[in-house]
Amino acid sequence: MKVKIRKGDTVLVIAGRDKGKKGEVIRVLPRERRVVVQGVNIRKKHQQQVQAQGQTITPGIIEFEAPIDISNVMLVCPKCGEATRVGVHRTEGIAERYCKRCGAVIE
Repeated sequence: MKVKIRKGDTVLVIAGRDKGKKGEVIRVLPRERRVVVQGVNIRKKHQQQVQAQGQTITPGIIEFEAPIDISNVMLVCPKCGEATRVGVHRTEGIAERYCKRCGAVIE
């Protein structure tokens, strides 16, 4: 399924524990309808020391960003700076995303 949020976009979290936080999209998982946002949904993982291919992974507690549902984020328009819904214009077979608040093309 096509998603309207892409890697590198700035988004605002609108639901959940991290509501109100802004961050940049690191990864988009379109099949699962999830996104990974920098500094949002931080999880801790207890890592054992592992040795693979001559390299050792250091043990300890690792913090990482876990994916959140795409419905819990809204794109922040680069022009008006507000969280907005995204529309798609199609001209000559080329799809352009646009801000539904101010009408600016997002790219």
